Amino acid sequence: MTDHNTTSHELTPDTQETASQTFPFTAIVDQEAMKRALLINAVNPDVGGVLIRGERGTAKSTAVRALADVLPAIDVVADCPYGCPPDDADRMCSECRERHATGESLPTKSQPMRVVDLPLNASEDRVVGSIDLERAVQAGEREFEPGILAEANRNILYVDEVNLLDDHIVDVLLDAAAMNENIVEREGVSFRHPAEFILVGTMNPEEGDLRPQLLDRFGLVVDVEGVTEVDDRVEISQRRAAFDADPDTFRAQYEADQAELREDIVAARERLPAVTLGEDVAKLIAGMNIELDVDGHRGDITLRRGARTLAAFDGEDEVSVRTVRRVARMALEHRLQRLPFEEEEQDVLSTFHDVRRELGLED
Repeated sequence: MTDHNTTSHELTPDTQETASQTFPFTAIVDQEAMKRALLINAVNPDVGGVLIRGERGTAKSTAVRALADVLPAIDVVADCPYGCPPDDADRMCSECRERHATGESLPTKSQPMRVVDLPLNASEDRVVGSIDLERAVQAGEREFEPGILAEANRNILYVDEVNLLDDHIVDVLLDAAAMNENIVEREGVSFRHPAEFILVGTMNPEEGDLRPQLLDRFGLVVDVEGVTEVDDRVEISQRRAAFDADPDTFRAQYEADQAELREDIVAARERLPAVTLGEDVAKLIAGMNIELDVDGHRGDITLRRGARTLAAFDGEDEVSVRTVRRVARMALEHRLQRLPFEEEEQDVLSTFHDVRRELGLED
């Protein structure tokens, strides 16, 4: 596998990049956990998205926007507002499914995945879409105006400063992400469409946190800090300066790395269904969740999915104890039950080692 431990510096929040000016994902310096979490979701969106927490200037937004550039292009129904897959009826909207069922040859095109932004001031109708109730009642026709969730179908849905978003909007996003479907109901009139997306949120904890109930519903959570190694900081500033001076030339230098990473993602997606997770590793995952007092089974399920996905990305056919360790903190730490003024905080990795020793497992 390719070593993708390369670099970048985060753009200021008000900086807007076009697709041709996106900083290369493979040029981002350090921040390995953040890149790993994003790639896990790129290979397997069922992991449940990722929340990236950290101070300004830690490459959060840069990494999210760069991710789309290394994702493989997708085939879509050319005249469908939801970008339905032309060869998978189960993931189509109702109109495409009906056309497909009649034997119609659906027009298709290939297009890159993209990052769809959700503004903090977006209304619920702008997010989920709206139904023209008057036309529905008078003419018996369901006129639906697609929203941001429709644009995000089969793409990346990005919410910067997600902790400042209204809780009911966050609930809507997480519900749609969990069901892969957006359902809009207004006064007895309902409409639904596919809403499969990679949900990515970023936030600065200094500006407030998410409610625990919402935090738990993100598959992975990563805390990022500024780079403290002198050589790495020099490299970050040099790469940023080179990119700002000539984006096209800088991107060309990483074109081969970008293409190779894209191929790795495709290969991992193909390998994933065959990746196995043995009984010993399953017991390790269950034991960690029990020892950490994680409520419900979401932690077990997410850690299993994340570990299988990372194994697939690393070219492995079976999940190892080492792979579980590399995913454990980002899958479980935000689900820990901690009481105020607790003297000793629960620690994911120390629990990992304790349970591993109890089961007699080796890395």
